[in-house]
Amino acid sequence: MTLMTFRQARRRRDQRGFTLIELMIVVAIIGILTTVAVGQYQRSIQKAKEAVLKENLWTMRQQINRFFADKGRYPSDLQELVEQRYLSMRPLDPVTESTETWIEITAEITEQDIATEPGIADVKSGADGAGLDGVSYSDW
Repeated sequence: MTLMTFRQARRRRDQRGFTLIELMIVVAIIGILTTVAVGQYQRSIQKAKEAVLKENLWTMRQQINRFFADKGRYPSDLQELVEQRYLSMRPLDPVTESTETWIEITAEITEQDIATEPGIADVKSGADGAGLDGVSYSDW
């Protein structure tokens, strides 16, 4: 065996693979990146649910106002908005994942109101907890 082939053979033996410490560092980095990605994914899901909740509340409030403008009274409940075709169906509360957890706020009839019958003037979410902005879902 010549000197050149001996050096080549030794170099091949030294470069066979990764050391255990190199593999552990790579696995640790992958674990850290995965943890960050999962956290961001969970936060994006929560942001999407909150956006849908805000949109559903806005839509229901708009339709309650339109109902009042058309009929001169508040709807008796959300189901009346569906029956009168102001809403196609009761919206889903994305936080509670139910259509039955909406809190209907009854209108207070005063002497200045043109409405003569009580009904719902507002709607709020029945979800427990607070949004990412720290405000309780029931205060939206």
